[in-house]
Amino acid sequence: MSLGIVFLSEVFGTAMLTLLGCGVVANVALRGTKGNSGGFLMVTWGWGIAVFAGVFVAAKSGAHLNPAVTLGLLVNGKTEYAPDVPVDFASTLTYFGGELVGAFLGAVVCWLAYKQHFDAEPEVASKLGVFSTGPAIRSTPWNLVTEIIGTFVLVFVILTFGGTPSGLGPLAVALLVVGIGVSLGGPTGYAINPARDLGPRIAHALLPIKGKGSSDWGYSWIPVVGPLVGGALAGIVANLAPIIVTAAA
Repeated sequence: MSLGIVFLSEVFGTAMLTLLGCGVVANVALRGTKGNSGGFLMVTWGWGIAVFAGVFVAAKSGAHLNPAVTLGLLVNGKTEYAPDVPVDFASTLTYFGGELVGAFLGAVVCWLAYKQHFDAEPEVASKLGVFSTGPAIRSTPWNLVTEIIGTFVLVFVILTFGGTPSGLGPLAVALLVVGIGVSLGGPTGYAINPARDLGPRIAHALLPIKGKGSSDWGYSWIPVVGPLVGGALAGIVANLAPIIVTAAA
């Protein structure tokens, strides 16, 4: 498979992910929408369905949709990211690039869908919250720990049960993301994906959103570094799991 196809697959899949994921947050958070004040459970299910759709769209490339997943596969020692896509420097950058571009584009389309509601929303935090995550209690080390743990669960389950998100299956990945959200999403909003947070945050900074305020760049590195660390750790531990099981038997 050509790297161009991989790039487009990840762009479209990640764009679908963030369009629907940011969209459910917009529906809950912005003034005057039909889903206003729908609550955190509505958000977690919306993100789960967003993952479900994104994995289907990007199945050809393995549907990583997330640099932490790509890094986890790399650290795990996989020889292919998807059938006929060898793990090397060029393919790794292609996945990272497609994921970030797709996340940015999905967020832009979400803004277009909710343009009037962004204009009507007086709270700058609600506008930023559509695009990117933020902590319930701001504490750099603990926010980082939360993102590491949540992403570790995501990538570890994918590696041990499916090999890739598409190998695990769209419904299984979607339910996994819902489970992480309702269990571990409270402290930070569970970015668990550097592209999902950084791409839309860049969109927030660049788009002409009325009264948007700051993009909170001071926090922005946590939902990037935390998931990358969590994904890398999952790749390492997933290699140890069969050894531990065999030794215990």
